[in-house]
Amino acid sequence: MEEQVYQLIDGKAVAAQAKKELAAEVANIKQAGGKIPHLAAILVGHDGGSETYVMNKVKSCEAIGFRSTLIRCQADITEEELLRKVQQLNEDDDVDGFIVQLPLPKHISSHKVIEAIDYRKDVDGFHPINVGRMALGLPCFKSATPAGIVELLRHYKIPTKGKHCVILGRSNIVGKPMATLMMQKDYPGDCTVTVCHSRSENLKEMCLSADIIIAALGVPEFLKGDMVKDGAVVIDVGTTRVPSSVTKSGYRLMGDVAFNEVAPKCSYITPVPGGVGPMTIISLMRNTLLASTKSLFSSAEK
Repeated sequence: MEEQVYQLIDGKAVAAQAKKELAAEVANIKQAGGKIPHLAAILVGHDGGSETYVMNKVKSCEAIGFRSTLIRCQADITEEELLRKVQQLNEDDDVDGFIVQLPLPKHISSHKVIEAIDYRKDVDGFHPINVGRMALGLPCFKSATPAGIVELLRHYKIPTKGKHCVILGRSNIVGKPMATLMMQKDYPGDCTVTVCHSRSENLKEMCLSADIIIAALGVPEFLKGDMVKDGAVVIDVGTTRVPSSVTKSGYRLMGDVAFNEVAPKCSYITPVPGGVGPMTIISLMRNTLLASTKSLFSSAEK
């Protein structure tokens, strides 16, 4: 059988274009004497992955013309102290949107922290109000990674209507919101969605029936070539750091998809790195711009 000729979904290129468009919007705001969007981030401890993500967000703010503030906290900060910092940002009128970088140390409840964020500044889209509004198809801040994936599907004009979409992983950050977006009466969307996870039986069979697979388990090279049908679209959300002797940093990023096995069977596939990652940051920047223009929620809403 002939190998499928796949197209690589280039998140880096799509993100670079989106960055230019956002920078032009910010330049217009500046010219009109408007307020420059301001994104703040709270980083607790010194997790290597979190450090990298936050620094990428700060760099993107600079490139687009946003103001950014990074608040560093020691890993032993108490939950009470962290909640106080969240409240300060809620009350700071100059800060349009902010994030608390996850994961948090074990002694802090991430649920408590997320619920403490003013949902009108919740540019990560994790607050229950934003999650609920997204489920109902109402204006809200959409979770950054799923929103970035939707944008990639739209950019490449990948058909989704009536397609079977299998999502591997049920996290609150990717799996669940991704399922919500893919079943909306919209494009991209209108899919028949199956969410699989560590307890799912017949997982291979379900993957083989999928037109679109979104892998977000955090298990390196989990999705193998024999789990994918010819012509499938595969989106790899995995970013696990594994030691590497050939990179300067001493590690490399690995996706959830065994790329060399899976790619020849696909019509479209994302690489790791350079696929979903850059789009996540773009979604966060878009949400920050929306927060600064107050275009999602009326000022009367509390």
